[in-house]
Amino acid sequence: MSEIRPDVDGVQPLDPAQLNTYFVLMESVSLLQYQLEQQLRTEGGISYVQFELLARLGDAAGPLTMTQLADGVAYSRSGLTYQAGLLEKAGLITRGPDPDDDRVTAVTLTDDGRDLIHRVLPGHIQLTRRLLFDPLTDDDLHNLGEIMTRVRDHMRTQPPRSAAPRKRRRATAAHDGTMADG
Repeated sequence: MSEIRPDVDGVQPLDPAQLNTYFVLMESVSLLQYQLEQQLRTEGGISYVQFELLARLGDAAGPLTMTQLADGVAYSRSGLTYQAGLLEKAGLITRGPDPDDDRVTAVTLTDDGRDLIHRVLPGHIQLTRRLLFDPLTDDDLHNLGEIMTRVRDHMRTQPPRSAAPRKRRRATAAHDGTMADG
């Protein structure tokens, strides 16, 4: 059995405060998302990701491109395409060529999509308020907002997932015929 070293492969481990903060944050986000997911499925028959897409479209001044949606919800292109297909099949969105650039797909919220958002939003707000905001003071809310904005902005300095190069599958020269990412 190998011994766990405090400095693994030249990477300094997280200190106890960092580790605790990491676990508390991840657990809090998981608990919140689980409860919100249950509320959205019960009241609207949609997932949290689908709600995010519909809500972004509802807040937009007009159609959004698939890339704008993917960047806004930090979701992969393929995952977004799949979710958009489900929403389109349900009649909640429409997809089509962008009038300004036919190489781009524009996404529009339908009246049924808008009605669904209006139906699930009150419960979503109440649950979010009860789980996330009720235990916070005004100062806590302000500080948390500033901290998480700084963290998000730092993370967003990396290219958005939708702008990341696509992995291409190609055959290797190896005699075993395996595939490698390129």
